[in-house]
Amino acid sequence: MERNSLRVAISGLALSAAAFVGITQREFFTAAAVIPTKGDVPTYGFGSTVKEDGTKVRMGDTITPVKAVRLALKHIENDEGNLRRCLGEDLLLYQAEWDVYVDLSYNIGTYTFCTNKLTGGPGAIPKALLAGDYVGACKAILQYKLAAGFDCSTPGNKRCAGVWTDRQRSYKNCMAAQ
Repeated sequence: MERNSLRVAISGLALSAAAFVGITQREFFTAAAVIPTKGDVPTYGFGSTVKEDGTKVRMGDTITPVKAVRLALKHIENDEGNLRRCLGEDLLLYQAEWDVYVDLSYNIGTYTFCTNKLTGGPGAIPKALLAGDYVGACKAILQYKLAAGFDCSTPGNKRCAGVWTDRQRSYKNCMAAQ
């Protein structure tokens, strides 16, 4: 990823078209609900866990490609608003960093991204960003390696190796922006 010459306030950023395409390619389209990894919740479309009306996706639910794109865009819009609230509108980031963090929150949820469930305080990435530690925030991406309690970074695992591959990609893209 190419970085801008200056970081800008996240209030002025939106997920780039390239990052949106990346999300849809990685999430793959599924017309019918599936369980993406053992122990996960049902998803459909481009990894959506909730329907347009806000109810949870259930096995047997279906969606069209057009509705799935609309749902993904709505999901991202909500995620961006939640990230702005958790990080503060004035936080300065490069576009590439914003894309990485929105992409990650799309996958793990903004609640998980923004909070440390154990302490009730900020999550590792927001804590680092708010301290101005951009490299530390990139490194914290690698902490999000669990799927249903299983460590996806375990060598040779066939259960959720894609999760770990995705975290490594996100980390690499984040570091490239530094």
